[in-house]
Amino acid sequence: MAAPNRPARWPRLSAQPADQATVRRSNLSLVLRHLHDLGPRSRATIAAETGLNKATVSSLVAELLERRLVVEVGAERAGAVGRPALILELDGSGVGALGLEVNVDYLAALATDLAGRILYERRVPYDALAEPPPAALDALAGLAREALATLASSGAVPAGATVAVPGLVDVARGVVTLAPNLGWRGVRVADRLRDALGRPPYPITVDNDANLSALAEYRVGADAGTAHLVYLTGEVGVGGGVIVDGRLLRGAEGFSGEVGHLPVDPRGPECGCGRRGCWETVVGMAALFRLAADPDDQAVNGAGLDPEDRLGEVLRRAASGDRRTLDALDEIGRYLGFGASILVNVFNPRVIVLGGYFARVGGYIAGAATAELRLRAIAPNAGGCRVALSTLGFSAAVRGGAGVAVEAVLADPTLVPRAALGVAPTPSVAEGA
Repeated sequence: MAAPNRPARWPRLSAQPADQATVRRSNLSLVLRHLHDLGPRSRATIAAETGLNKATVSSLVAELLERRLVVEVGAERAGAVGRPALILELDGSGVGALGLEVNVDYLAALATDLAGRILYERRVPYDALAEPPPAALDALAGLAREALATLASSGAVPAGATVAVPGLVDVARGVVTLAPNLGWRGVRVADRLRDALGRPPYPITVDNDANLSALAEYRVGADAGTAHLVYLTGEVGVGGGVIVDGRLLRGAEGFSGEVGHLPVDPRGPECGCGRRGCWETVVGMAALFRLAADPDDQAVNGAGLDPEDRLGEVLRRAASGDRRTLDALDEIGRYLGFGASILVNVFNPRVIVLGGYFARVGGYIAGAATAELRLRAIAPNAGGCRVALSTLGFSAAVRGGAGVAVEAVLADPTLVPRAALGVAPTPSVAEGA
């Protein structure tokens, strides 16, 4: 006998009452994020715009001042009646954030303060395929030490470090599950780096490079704040990060965004993942170099050449009107639009941001990509989606990595100790909410 139909039930949420400390943390975050997003404000303006009462705002601001997260920058004068109000702005010069990256042919590091001011940035050539993972991570730790020394000299205490890797990442454990283009499988990146840096007190996390780049585009890119955004990066492989309703889409196990392995041609070239016809085999940098020049063309395909130099030569030939180069770029653009149309049909983003080498050659591929996208997307006018070029260059992933620590502090300002009082970063319940 068939089971009777029963109405569907929503899953029960295990809600807990918020205690005074939790409410205060939330309100500290509200004020700090308000200044971060909207710029300098007086206490009275913050109270009016957030709905908090003036006494509460004054108490919260006092704590944020003690934690060196905000600073008073002067008095509000124009049009003011009575005593001028003091203006507050985000400080955060005492808080550091570190982004690190391991990629196939380079290592990178970038350090910022809480306000996003870049204090250190470096990218060095490195053949990660030729070295075992421990050696690559030790080399990355060397860059991290340089960045941390710069933070220390500027008076900024690290709040966290995040490593970007092109592959599947178990974010919760800090493990690279599979990175085909690096040849890594089951590498405990966070543990290795934590040991190499002397087991520091701040968190060290790991994430996919395209996911972090998408977060950077959402936070500080030319299309910052676009709630529905897809980021595509092209280098040796192709990765993607998807922002939906202002949040990074991770999927059930955190492995979403591996768009480079969309199957576009089952009989196509073999991919580094072992399958055939993956999207990255027809739009990645290797595909461009293969299409644009013969295997024995030393200026493009010579052994040991830096990818930047190879790409520079392709761009030089394109600028000179070389037909083979222009045809190669056009084919890359059309295949890029072909794959992007699948993403548009699934996610309906407002913008697709092209990063990595796609941005470098964007002037030659964006037109073909847009035309193919509009041809193949099912929604009229590609669902309102447009193609844009990233302005962050190859620093997008490390910017996103640094942004993880910034976001953690914005979400919970009590992570930063009270510098004025020299006490541990624990909220004071006695101060009220």
